[in-house]
Amino acid sequence: MSTSAASPSPAESDWEGHLKGSIAYRRILAGLALAGVATFAQLYSTQAVLPLMANELHITAAEAALTISLATVGLAATVLPWSFVADKIGRVRAMAIGIAAATALGLLVPLAPTFPLVLALRALEGMALGGIPAIAIAYLNEEVNKVHAALAAGSYVAGTTLGGLAGRLLAGPIGELWGWRAAAFAVSILATASAALFLLLVPKPRRFTPSSAGGFRGAMKTLAAHSSNPRLLALYIQAFLLMGGFVAVYNYLGFRLHAAPFGLPATVVSLIFLAYLSGTVSSRWGAGLSMRFGRRTVMLAGIATMTAGLGLTLWDNIAAVLAGLVVFTGGFFAAHSIGAGWTGTIATSGRAQAASLYNLSYYLGSSIIGWAGGLAFQAFGWTALAWAVIALVCTTAVITAVVHRSPAPQLAVVGSLEPAGQGK
Repeated sequence: MSTSAASPSPAESDWEGHLKGSIAYRRILAGLALAGVATFAQLYSTQAVLPLMANELHITAAEAALTISLATVGLAATVLPWSFVADKIGRVRAMAIGIAAATALGLLVPLAPTFPLVLALRALEGMALGGIPAIAIAYLNEEVNKVHAALAAGSYVAGTTLGGLAGRLLAGPIGELWGWRAAAFAVSILATASAALFLLLVPKPRRFTPSSAGGFRGAMKTLAAHSSNPRLLALYIQAFLLMGGFVAVYNYLGFRLHAAPFGLPATVVSLIFLAYLSGTVSSRWGAGLSMRFGRRTVMLAGIATMTAGLGLTLWDNIAAVLAGLVVFTGGFFAAHSIGAGWTGTIATSGRAQAASLYNLSYYLGSSIIGWAGGLAFQAFGWTALAWAVIALVCTTAVITAVVHRSPAPQLAVVGSLEPAGQGK
């Protein structure tokens, strides 16, 4: 498959993108779903075995969580540079380079003899993975017909949930049997196979035009314009707070379930990640509902659902905790699928950079709040962590409600990404 970044021909310049149901459309979604598996299985590969790492390496819960936080810090640090690389060499080529480098580094992690070296390799792995999430959304907005772009973005996010789920479910039982290093190696093998299939499936770009972004000054101008747009800024804050809270819950819920009164083994605890399946459904469902009710309405509904789910986890009842986690996860991914796709429609230029700023905020939240939540958990327990995340979620709801006000009534265009009342 060629991934050349040649300028589109005159005939292709009038082409409006792949339509839903076409072979190319299905190949794009399948290819990006596999890229999601390769990316998110690796990024969170240690999350299911954090208690095992803490026991084996004699480190605290917060220290073990650094294997997640440093990987996401690395990703956050490189999403913007990768977006400019993708503007020059092409979306698919940039994703291919990033995913190949990440899988190679992932195979080295279980071989690292010391914990500091594990952390260093995880940071480098995250930096390589910075070339996937934002570029994937930009690629979708370029190659898929705008009528179906929101649904395609929701489908991509659904694919990423399956990737995260696959890595965690694989790591949990393998880790309990043979240790966390064997678990990390198994996830890296899964990611390698997924990356190879991604390269085989994803179609050659047809609408990509190389751009230099006007050098450093042009790049800073683009980033400043996006950062000063109140609607985009609200989405970036939403990404930071919601993702940070989401990762904190998943980082430390395993420690809670290992301890009294639950006392569950690692293999059973790893099954909590099956809750990701609710996100697989809700991310696509939320994108579809946004076409009918507006993005603002669906995002606020997702945030309210997160709050309700977290409330259930406060009970010392395993059924309530698991039900709450399913509800919380579904709400998060519904809100995230809206936010991720919305950046590409608000930004009329520099879409890769707009999406990269969203991902920068998203993974900084994962890194900072995901780690800091461990301090609250260690000092005050699960109740304090859950209420802290509820406060972050409610803050996000207020910002979304205020900034994304309903626009003036207008005629809706059937199937448009910007239907009447889309800001509701």
